[in-house]
Amino acid sequence: MDQKIRCTVESCKYNNCHDRMCELNQIEVQACPGCSNGSAKDESMCGSYKCKCH
Repeated sequence: MDQKIRCTVESCKYNNCHDRMCELNQIEVQACPGCSNGSAKDESMCGSYKCKCH
């Protein structure tokens, strides 16, 4: 079964904005520095993010 990574971060160069899908085969999820409050939005982030501007 193929996994799909849904993404709405339009500023990332790996994001296919039309389909709202990440075009990478895999992403790296990293812990946010200094966060350990149990909230997913505070504790994790995409470590594979690259800005379309660069």
